[in-house]
Parts: sequence; C-alpha cells; structure tokens
Amino acid sequence: MVNIRALILAIDRDDDFGEKAGVGGPVIGREACIDAALKLSLADPEDSDANVVYAAVKLYDELKESGEFEEVEVALITGHPKVGVKSDLELARQLGEVLKVFPADGVITVTDGAEDEQILPIITSKVPVISSHRIVVKQSESIETTYYILYRYMREILSDPEVAKVVLGIPGMILLLYGIARLIGVWYPNSVKMVSATITGTILLLVGGYFFTKGFNFNVRETLSKQFLFVISVVTGILIIAGGAINAYFRLEEYAKAIIGGWPGTPLLATLIYINAIGTSLVLGISVMIAGRVVQAYLRKDHHIWYHISGLLMMPSIWVTIDLTTRYAMAILTLSDIDVFAKLLVAVLDIALAVMIGAYVRGKVRGWRRVEAGASA
Repeated sequence: MVNIRALILAIDRDDDFGEKAGVGGPVIGREACIDAALKLSLADPEDSDANVVYAAVKLYDELKESGEFEEVEVALITGHPKVGVKSDLELARQLGEVLKVFPADGVITVTDGAEDEQILPIITSKVPVISSHRIVVKQSESIETTYYILYRYMREILSDPEVAKVVLGIPGMILLLYGIARLIGVWYPNSVKMVSATITGTILLLVGGYFFTKGFNFNVRETLSKQFLFVISVVTGILIIAGGAINAYFRLEEYAKAIIGGWPGTPLLATLIYINAIGTSLVLGISVMIAGRVVQAYLRKDHHIWYHISGLLMMPSIWVTIDLTTRYAMAILTLSDIDVFAKLLVAVLDIALAVMIGAYVRGKVRGWRRVEAGASA
C-alpha cells in the first residue's frame, strides 16, 4: 500500500451538471456523485459527463477494494458555460474547496475529452496529478480530439477581427461576387463573358489590394487622414505621367521625325525615342508629388522639409539627364558637343543649388521637431 491520499476528480468544464440538472459543484463523496450523475442522466441521457462521473465512481470502488492507497475519495467539480478563463477560475475555486475537505496528496483526473484536460495545469499548481483517465462514450477519441481542435480554431478565428477578415471575409466576398455574376448571367445570357471577366477582375483587384496594403503595412484610412495632401499630389502626378505616356505613344511618329527625321527602323530606337518623349511628363509628375510632400511638411511643421525641397529642385537636372542619355544612346549627340557640355553644366549647377538651398532650409527648420513635440504634449 502506498501512503498517499488519492483524490479521483471528475471534471465538467462547461458545467453541464449545473445547466441541465441543477447540480452545483463541488460534489464530494461516492453517494453524492452517483446522485449528481443520475440527475444529469435523467435530464440528458446522451450527455457524456454523466458517464465521466460513473467512471470516476467505478475507479473509486476499484481502488478502495484493492487498498492500493492509504485513503481514496471521489469528487466532481464543475466550471462555467462560458468556457475559458471564467470556467477555469471556477474550477480552481471548487478544487480548493475539495482539498479543504479532503487534503489529497495526489489527483487522478477523469474526463471525457481534450477540452476538459485543459484544466490540468491548474490542478498541478495545487496538487500533483498521479494519473489521467479519458472516457470515450459516444464517439471515438480521434473524432473527439479533432472536433475540439476545429472548435478551438474556429473560435480563435471569430475572436480575432484581422484573422476573420482573411479566413472568412475574403472567401465570403468572392462567393458573393460570383453569386451576383451568376444571377446577372441568368437575366442577361448574352453578357456572361463580360460579367465573368468584370467579376474576376474586381476580385483580383480587391484581394490584391488587400494583400498589398497588409504586406507593406499600408493603412489606407490612416494615410488618407494624416497625409491627404500628399495622396492627392501622388494621384495627380500619376495622372500626369500616365497622360504624358499615352500622348507620347500616339505621337511617337511625330517625335521620331523631330528627333531623327523619320520613322525609327528598330524597336530599340523606338524605345529610346519614347523614353525621351515621356521625359517631360515624367519629371513634371514626380515634381507634383514632391511638391505635395513639401506643402504637407510645411503645414505639419516637419523638419524633413529641407530634404523634399532639395529633391524638388533637382528635378530639372533629372530632365536634362534623361534627354542627354537618350539622345546620346541614339548617336545624335557626342560628349564633345558644346550643347551637351552646356546642359551638363546646367545640371551640375542645379544639383549644387539644390544642395545649398536644402542646407540653408535645414538650418532654418532645425527647431520644428521641438515645436511639434511641444504641441503634442
């Protein structure tokens, strides 16, 4: 015989005994546990928690008869219908009451699945666990465990809004759009292909945009609220660049005649002419974007405004660089031409001027950071 007082503990984490049979925990003693299990069996014959208590009583009788332990007792503790922290706290409280009545040296737990076994760390914090018994009644152990894993996973999804958006929101949006497409296809059979292409494009656009913003940590709402002027300038700049690119494409022959006197004979030459043609709209669009950044930095007292001003002032040198490199690649200019030298000199002077003005502005706005910090405080 082992000189240990063993407590056989039946666990009902979701409090089926209290909800269905009106039995409050803890329940201590063989007769009291049998009475509680009988009440639950009559209230819900299919509930496996009653069988857990019967199994605990059976184990109690076996250990009592064998005399393996110095003293044996059986008890039932019940949790709360809201499984989680609240139920675990209730189980811990009831276990404390049981240990006051029967100060056990070790516990043998009896449960009906993986969910009830989540309380084992709480039990071991109060008293050692000698053994653990799992009772399988109406389904196999693998099904019970799989069900619990799926249940816990779905509960995690529903409790986390960000995860729910990806796992439930995006598939739901796709099914919704395809459902709309099917209905439109029934009403207008001739437009099935167009509707299908439109829906597919919309899905790819929305899903791609969502993953893009998440991948680059780009918050659209926050960006619009804090950097509205810069967003407007970026959109304007993109429109200017796109308009210039389209215009250059349709007027490529006109640009080619102005530059080389005729139609380009090779794709490489046509590409160089096209790059030269869009140089002005490209520089202008980027300048508008940087100008928006400068205005926003000034309004928000951002001390980095000197950096944006320097970048804006360097735009003419970038335009000169695009024009010279493309013309040189087309063998229209040589480095010895006086025109090339003059444009290079202008570009260098522009860069030097941008650096000097940037340095001057940097000295003037050095205290803007402190002003902003003081305002926010």
